[in-house]
Amino acid sequence: MGVRGTGVRIAVMAPRSIAEAVCTDCWTWQPVSVRLCPRCGAALVSAEAPARGALDPGSSATIPGPRRVASHGRPSSHRRLRVELIATVAAALVLAVALPQFGFSGNPGCGLPFTSCTRVLFIGDSYTYVNDLPDTFADLAWAAGRRVDAVDLSTGGGTLAGHLTDPATASTINAQSWNTVVLQDQSEVPALASGRRSEMYPAVIQLAQMIRNDGAQPLLFLTWGHASGWPEAGLDSYTTMQAAVDQGYLGIADDVVVPIAPVGDAWQTVVGDQANPQLWQGDGVHPTVEGTYLAACVFYASIFDQSPVGLSYHDGLSNAEAAMLQRVAAATAITDHARWGLP
Repeated sequence: MGVRGTGVRIAVMAPRSIAEAVCTDCWTWQPVSVRLCPRCGAALVSAEAPARGALDPGSSATIPGPRRVASHGRPSSHRRLRVELIATVAAALVLAVALPQFGFSGNPGCGLPFTSCTRVLFIGDSYTYVNDLPDTFADLAWAAGRRVDAVDLSTGGGTLAGHLTDPATASTINAQSWNTVVLQDQSEVPALASGRRSEMYPAVIQLAQMIRNDGAQPLLFLTWGHASGWPEAGLDSYTTMQAAVDQGYLGIADDVVVPIAPVGDAWQTVVGDQANPQLWQGDGVHPTVEGTYLAACVFYASIFDQSPVGLSYHDGLSNAEAAMLQRVAAATAITDHARWGLP
């Protein structure tokens, strides 16, 4: 039997005339007739083993029975395999830990071995894909040394009801072992009671079940109101529209017990605190880079239950502005986490 991790193994050698096979997991030698390691079940590979009765290294005596074989007695191919394995582990650790500290941007995703990774699928509309919110979130997480695969399945003006009937939605959910699947409805649907009942709520119920069946956690993306409200629907200001959107998401979250990433409420805090909030584009609907960065900070706090304050990735924003948005996101998602059903 072999002893792993010690640099030395105790081996019972086969007769001189019989070649041996080796288990590179346990580093035990077996007769050539054995195909699977009796210790760990791994497949064996052919190896030319020292013959029984061979001279022990550094000695003139003949060892007639079991003997201790130093690590340098292993075939050179085994040494190479061990060196390559150590090099791979070392490279993965450098990429997973050191690179963010050195200022390298761009999350490497889940392609590297030996380190943990989080997979997040975003399902929504232009609120999600404008400025590439998933990528901003992934880069923010990478500043904390967290590897993330963030995938965007969004369409312009798309509703959750429309995503539910799109075959690409189910196939994408089932194609990967996601940790979190984000659900964002079209900006106006949650603000009206009729839209909630006929479209949003039935879609959230079915999508949440689909996501859970895949072993993932659904997460609702509570969005922001329009800068001037939605007067055509009787919501004549940003504040009244935001309250209606909140009501829409909180209502279904309670029914299906799905947590919320409260982006809209973090947005409202900035609007209330800043004389000239730079969150909306000129259309008063879509987010600026600042708005998307705020959303990414809220998702970081909501998914990882950790404050984004102090993270070095600022997406081109000034240090002061990024720090302010980080603080608002942390205060909204973490300080009031019970309201949003977050851990």
